[in-house]
Parts: sequence; structure tokens; C-alpha cells
Amino acid sequence: MTAHLSDVKRYLLSGVSYAIPFVACGGIMIAAAIAMVPMTATGPDFSHAPFLKMILDIGTAAFSFLVPVLAGYIAFGIADRPGLVPGFVGGYVANQVGAGFLGGLVAGLLAGFVVHWIKKAPVPLYLRPVMPILVIPVVASFAVGLVMYRVIGLPIKQVMTSLSAWLATMGTGNRVILAVVLGAMIAFDMGGPVNKVAFFFGAAMIKDGNYAVMGACAAAICIPPLGLGLATVLSPRLWRDDEREAGVASLAMGMIGITEGAIPFAAADPVRVIPTIMAGSAVGAVIAMLGGVGDHAPHGGPIVLPVVDHRLAYVTAIAAGSLVVAVGINALKRFAAGREEVR
Repeated sequence: MTAHLSDVKRYLLSGVSYAIPFVACGGIMIAAAIAMVPMTATGPDFSHAPFLKMILDIGTAAFSFLVPVLAGYIAFGIADRPGLVPGFVGGYVANQVGAGFLGGLVAGLLAGFVVHWIKKAPVPLYLRPVMPILVIPVVASFAVGLVMYRVIGLPIKQVMTSLSAWLATMGTGNRVILAVVLGAMIAFDMGGPVNKVAFFFGAAMIKDGNYAVMGACAAAICIPPLGLGLATVLSPRLWRDDEREAGVASLAMGMIGITEGAIPFAAADPVRVIPTIMAGSAVGAVIAMLGGVGDHAPHGGPIVLPVVDHRLAYVTAIAAGSLVVAVGINALKRFAAGREEVR
């Protein structure tokens, strides 16, 4: 069992190592563009900054490859080059059905194992030359795409609908419970469907004149990337060189409210990272809610400070949640490293 888990971790790291440059390139360009335009009640205003809008679009283009590249190179780690096409296709479809990075992980693993199985199948001698060029990409891509569209896509849509309805019923309930739920949802899949449900719920509350819900979401949004980036700064020896580089990009993305900056860390070690960032974002959301933070823009992170009510509480919420993530994940990594040494 341990050997299988170790293999899966190696496959995930294969995808992460190729995805990090896309995160760094796209994230830093997006962060630079948003940081240099005025923040209004509707979010960043690019109407009078066409050059910055172009930088944003280029960064967004680079960032859009994150999930397909992640899935493609996870499949590559399992099945070598024949896994690339179905992996990329599966990652693209994961984006299309709104499955986010978690869907990309599933697509990459599925593509890799499907290709690995096809490669082992006995085939006539005359078919072998075209197997990696024609047969494997077509058959595996169809199989992965079918699963992503028909098996994964519909449940995700149903879950999103149910979550939206549930949050609507909680809107008038206990503020602390609502903040915990929103914070955990924001961090869970970092820009994926669960994150989007919480974010759009907060944005919808702005239209109703309730800015506190978006205030809790805005604090939670930036905590995963800021906390993980801070962790690489506080304990650099616990992190690989590429993870420390990703930490710099993660800090930049956190400052302008891009939760996806945490994805490389979560993809490499989902069992430890995802619960930790959920806890940190929940803490930040609760502090923001209790501190009366209100966000008038459908966006998050320190960059929305000009349109936030009770700014000191907002900064405190972000700082506290980020520290929970940084200290928590470093403690978990030290514990894991200690257990490895004992073995």
C-alpha cells in the first residue's frame, strides 16, 4: 500500500514540476496587471488601461494551461509520451466541465492508467508501429473524455446546485458557522467548482447590500497562496527549489486574490495541504465576519483594501489565516520527514 501511494505521489510531482512555470508566468503577469489598475466597487477597472489589459490577457492565457499541463504530465509520469495526449485532453475537459484542478488530477491519473493498460494489451505485429501515434491517443482520449463529460461533469453540476441552495438557507443563520463553511469551501479546490459556489454566493450578497459575506470570502480567498508562500519563506529547507520558486509566485498571486496560486502545492501533496488551507481560510473568514469586514467588490486579497469596511480587521483576518497555514503545513512536513527518518 505504501509503495502504491509513493508511486501516486511521484506521478503527481511529475505533473506539478511541469505546471509550476505556467503558474509563475501567468500568476505574476496577472498580479502585476491587477496591482497597477484602480480597484472599484465592481473589481479591477481596465477600461482606461489597454496595455495592462493586454498583460492580464497574456497572463490569463498562460494560466489557462495549468490544469491541462498538470493532467498531461501526470499521465506522462505514469505512461511516458503516449500518456501526454489523453492527459492534456482530460485536463482541458476538466476545465470545460468546471472540475478545476481536482478534476485535472483525476483526469491525469485516469489517462495514465488507461494508456498503461492499453500498452500492455497484446496486439498484432503490424499494428505496433501505429499504436503510440494513432491508436493509443485516440482510444485513451475518447475513454478519458467520456468519463470526464458523462461521469464527472454531471455530479459536479448537481453538487454545485445543492451547495448554492444550502448556502442560501444558511445566509440568515449563525454567522460563525456560515464563515467557517465559506472559508473552507473557498480553499477546498482553489478556484474550482466548490470555490466558485462560495465566491458567487458572496458576490450575490453584494447586490443585496450584504457586504459581510463577501468580506469573509475576500479574506479566505488569498489565505491559501499567502500561507503556503509564507511557509516556504519561514522554513525553506523543508521545500524543494521549485517549490520555493512557486512560493514567490504564490505570494504575488495571494496579494491580488488568486487562490489558484496554491494549486502546485496542493497537487503535490493534497492530503496535507488541502485540510491545512481549509483550516486557515476558515479561521480568516471567521475573524473577518466577527470583525464586521465588508467587501464592496466581488474580489479578494489585500488589493481590495480600498473598498473594504473595517480594514484593520480585514488585514488581521488575512494575517491570522496565513499564519495558520504556514505554521500548520511546516509542522506537518516536519512530522512527515521525522517519520521517514525513523523508517
